[in-house]
Amino acid sequence: MANTLNNLVADAYSALDVVSRELVGFIPSVTRDASADRVAVGQNLRSFKTAANTAGKDITAAMAFPAIADQTVGNENITITKARAFPFSWSAEEQYAVNQGAGTLSVAQDQIAQAIRAAVNEIENDLADAAALGASGGITPNNTTLFNTTLKDAAFAKKFLDDRGAPLSDRHMVLNTTASAAMRGLTQLTNVGDAGDNGLLRQGVLGNIMGFNVRESAQIGLTATATGASYLVDNVAGYPVGTTVIHVDAGTGSIPTGSLVTIGGNTYTVTTGTAGDGDQDITIAAPGLIKAIANNDPVTVLSAQDANAAFSRNSIILATRLPEVPIGGEDLALLREVVTDPRSGLSFELAVYPGYRMIHYEIGVLWGAKVLKPEHICLLTD
Repeated sequence: MANTLNNLVADAYSALDVVSRELVGFIPSVTRDASADRVAVGQNLRSFKTAANTAGKDITAAMAFPAIADQTVGNENITITKARAFPFSWSAEEQYAVNQGAGTLSVAQDQIAQAIRAAVNEIENDLADAAALGASGGITPNNTTLFNTTLKDAAFAKKFLDDRGAPLSDRHMVLNTTASAAMRGLTQLTNVGDAGDNGLLRQGVLGNIMGFNVRESAQIGLTATATGASYLVDNVAGYPVGTTVIHVDAGTGSIPTGSLVTIGGNTYTVTTGTAGDGDQDITIAAPGLIKAIANNDPVTVLSAQDANAAFSRNSIILATRLPEVPIGGEDLALLREVVTDPRSGLSFELAVYPGYRMIHYEIGVLWGAKVLKPEHICLLTD
């Protein structure tokens, strides 16, 4: 059996290039936490979070030491939420029958590749959902649909992150195939004289645009479905910059958690919404309002939107690790190997278990995804 597994692992790497694979954009773009191997399923891994410094003061000469300037350093919990295995099995008679034709190894290598494909897609989907639900807000298309005629949508995504103090380096943009196809159709990118190179024209490589490393993902979903309409800000004094809880009234329909609302020309993600009509509070994501709003300002509730995302790497974290085995010994697995997917860079455990006249294979991995900086994520809705 050892020789069979060794051959299977080597062939599986070849199969990864042959089996259909969906586009992966979020996994290589987010922060990866290597310390997740200390965390069991359901336990929290704490990541520190510093607050904005609001203690600025004038420098005044004095014969006394300055007062203590203590700060409270917060934290965010990252949880390993999923422990998943992607199995397949062979009986001895099935192996015998297949070995008269294509051969067990030829089929099993594709089964491993399909298992890794399924695992990668599920992880990518979780990251896409985390970005959609955890972003502080977003932008709507400059001209009907994203990248319809110009790159202004990328420019406004850059402005969104700049206004919220996101790092200027290590920024990424992950698009679905519709938005990326529109971007590829822009002559300012395909015209070598305008673009400065022929990477997009000859190879379809989107590359770096306005400071964003642009990638594609097949797992981008929709923001929450909302039915709200005709809502107005309900506060005589209005609300200042930084406000997160906003009272609305006069409208009808739902403003669910994960939906988007536009107030005062800016679009925000709703973190605590409502399913009812009329007079109620909604909460928007940090850092809250970036422009003051007035009483009776309209609150436009957006229906479900494609959640393409532009973000800095530090805004989303992915923690992964391999499944554990019992302390003091092994479980019943005959053999284990670590297989690394070249497309996503993720590693998986391939384990082989014996049965009664049959053999069982599993691709296993544990992971958790978390948004750490909502203000450093901008959705590009369409």
